[in-house]
Amino acid sequence: MKVTVDKDRCIGCGACAAMCSDVFELDDQGFSYVHVDKIKKELEEEVKDAAESCPTGAIEVEE
Repeated sequence: MKVTVDKDRCIGCGACAAMCSDVFELDDQGFSYVHVDKIKKELEEEVKDAAESCPTGAIEVEE
C-alpha cells in the first residue's frame, strides 16, 4: 500500500493524524504528511478510514 497527501488540498484539520498517528503527522505549517516509508499491514484499515474521513479528499491510497 502506498499513501500520499496532496498538500494543495490539505487544510490541516488533523483528522488523519488523530485517527492514525502511526502513519500521519502534521508538519510545522499544520498540514498533514505521511511520516513512514512503508505502511504496516495491520494499519491498512486505519489508513483507509483516515483517507475516507479527510474532508477535502487530500489522502490518496494505492493498493
